[in-house]
Amino acid sequence: MADQTIQDGVNALIAEDIDAYLDVHEHKDMLRFLTCGSVDDGKSTLIGRLLYESHLVFDDHLAALEADSRRVGTQGGDLDFALLVDGLSAEREQGITIDVAYRFFSTERRKFIVADTPGHEQYTRNMVTGASNADAAVILVDARKGLLTQTRRHSYLVSLLGIEHVIVAINKLDLVDYSQEICNDIEAGYRELASELGIDDVTCIPISALKGDNIITASPNTPWYGGPTLLQHLETVELADRGTRSPFRMPVQWVNRPNLDFRGFSGLIVGGDIAVGDPIRALPSGKRSTVTEITTFDGPLDRAVAGQSVTIVLDDEIDVSRGDVLCTDADPPTIADQFEAHIVWMQEEELLPGRPYLLKLGATTVGATLSPPKHTVDVNTLQHLAAKTLGLNEIGVCTITTDRAIPFDPYEVNRDMGGFILIDRLTNATVGAGMLQFALRRSQNVHWQALDVTAESRGTLKGHGASVLWLTGLSGSGKSTIANRVEAQLHAQGVHTFLLDGDNVRHGLNHDLGFTDADRVENIRRIAEVTRLMADAGLVVLVSFISPFRAERQLARERAGEGRFVEIFVDTPLAEAEARDVKGLYAKARRGDLKNFTGIDSPYEAPDDPEVHIDTLAMSPDEAADVIVQRLRESGTIS
Repeated sequence: MADQTIQDGVNALIAEDIDAYLDVHEHKDMLRFLTCGSVDDGKSTLIGRLLYESHLVFDDHLAALEADSRRVGTQGGDLDFALLVDGLSAEREQGITIDVAYRFFSTERRKFIVADTPGHEQYTRNMVTGASNADAAVILVDARKGLLTQTRRHSYLVSLLGIEHVIVAINKLDLVDYSQEICNDIEAGYRELASELGIDDVTCIPISALKGDNIITASPNTPWYGGPTLLQHLETVELADRGTRSPFRMPVQWVNRPNLDFRGFSGLIVGGDIAVGDPIRALPSGKRSTVTEITTFDGPLDRAVAGQSVTIVLDDEIDVSRGDVLCTDADPPTIADQFEAHIVWMQEEELLPGRPYLLKLGATTVGATLSPPKHTVDVNTLQHLAAKTLGLNEIGVCTITTDRAIPFDPYEVNRDMGGFILIDRLTNATVGAGMLQFALRRSQNVHWQALDVTAESRGTLKGHGASVLWLTGLSGSGKSTIANRVEAQLHAQGVHTFLLDGDNVRHGLNHDLGFTDADRVENIRRIAEVTRLMADAGLVVLVSFISPFRAERQLARERAGEGRFVEIFVDTPLAEAEARDVKGLYAKARRGDLKNFTGIDSPYEAPDDPEVHIDTLAMSPDEAADVIVQRLRESGTIS
């Protein structure tokens, strides 16, 4: 019995130690960092070394690593630690990293998530993705090559994305006989670059990722270096914690209503702290309330801080929805609908200024259009260059206009309140990422003026409704002829109309626009705004434009207003349109004398589901006009 009592006591102590051990490791802080540098500077090798030294490589993986290292013939029979990280077959074949690989490892002092980002310039978007949540950056420099163009590029991106802590790992020292002079020259050059970019916290560490020098323990090969090893520095670097330095911010991700007796607002606190009893404001509505309860999965809290996911209960039933922001009443974020922002373009298809995109900021998604760039940034030289658009991996400064005002903080103040992505409205593909810098003054000073005479009252005066009849189709399809017949019929019936024809408008309002994709987008954007104003005036507006892109026709539909837009597809096969080529445009395009001609070297995106489909091979212009007028009668626009 005594022996059993002793054993029970030992078991209890062991269990207590295990619980304490698990508790310590569960609550260790987390450092997110990325590695970047030129191609073949040793990024993947460095991460593989860290995983190996942290004892996170299982025996079967280690055996495979040894076999793979023998197969590729590593220098001196060393393990090729890059093979632990470069998972894509294309990477292994080329010996480079082309995607962002995330890895987790842990030490006694801290947990880590590391992003191994690609070095090629054409993968800038991948690096931006990896850096978006990083607290620190390890920039590798090959000691044999020194600072390269890629070093400048990656350092600029690190600065742009607001990463405060930079570690310059001067790698491959074993290949330069552990030269102190080479390391000193590289460090001096980098500190000059960092000063130019405004990077204040720079630590330079001489290493050999392959041999393990100064990675985990101090190397006897560098007696002249007295600083920390790479791991020691990563374990002690101060976490970048902008959240606690900024006022309270919590984007609402979910309105939590499990029953009629509970209504809370759930989300991640991205700035500051909040306590029960604190006054609070909901934006963009500006409604005020007081916090009565803060709950989490583990139970109620008296106070919550940045980084915690919570549900906040208020003392009254103010209107709060997903995407709204709960903030401190004394220091709210700015609300605006026009901004200056840095944009990183991530799509093969170039940015089209004026095209409607979706902008997602936290839990908020709004419509947005971008102006032509004020300039692009050559990330290799840091020069500002003139540009009309942005291509894949290019970075520029643009003006963004959203379709409604949203709360935000500048990115440098709060990443979560200032960082956004751009989404293609039709494909839902992410096409860009950006950082809001500041609101434009006009967004605060220009307001919509309320008027006494409304669109409805103008329609009553005219005796019919307003509508936008949008005829789209190839050049030569018969749009203008049909639109002219429709207007003649309506005019004879006393309907107030106006016809906007593509060629006619280009003589005046749009005389400054050409036929590039970007100019076509701007052409339709302007016409969409004009048609909205004319429809508000109570007119039936006929629009005869090729309008080749679905996105711009969707923009015109939204501008026209609910129930006022009729898309009419004047469907004519290309061969038939060419046969009718009274202007000789197709012939010029075929000869190469007329560039960017729709149907030849510029695409036409046919409507997916138009309200009216006119098959010009099956009906005459007069018959087509009758169909369109009948549509107006059926909708109640005219009698």
